[in-house]
Amino acid sequence: MTLHRSTKSGGLPRRAFFYLPLLALPRFAWAVLEQLTFATLYQSIGVLGVKYSDRALALKGKQVQMRGFMAPPIKPESNFFVLTREPVSVCPFCASDAEWPVDIVVIYLKGTLAPVNFAQRIEVEGRLEMGSWTDPHTGFVSQVRLVNAEVHKQ
Repeated sequence: MTLHRSTKSGGLPRRAFFYLPLLALPRFAWAVLEQLTFATLYQSIGVLGVKYSDRALALKGKQVQMRGFMAPPIKPESNFFVLTREPVSVCPFCASDAEWPVDIVVIYLKGTLAPVNFAQRIEVEGRLEMGSWTDPHTGFVSQVRLVNAEVHKQ
């Protein structure tokens, strides 16, 4: 097979220029990330604690995507927030009588993020960590986290 070369392109095949726009795509467009949902996160949650699903355990330590809602954060701009399955309008750390869902994921961001409307669905991409962990800066305890995460508004 003979490649047709253009003298204007410095000897590159003309078809090569067709693929150049693909290089401008964001990193997440190249990789197909595993989608983890709140429904597939746990096998059971009860008085004996949480039992993670086989799917979640298989994704531990890997880059995943999750969709949910940002719970109102403690301060206006932060490097972490809580992702919930359903919208929560009250900051769980600010009201002791708030109904706080069991199935939450703490999101630790690459940078800081201004709060997103609590009713707007977002997509988060980050590395999945599981198991009880206490944040040394805040003292908050979490069971599931996405770290080094990025947020994409839908």
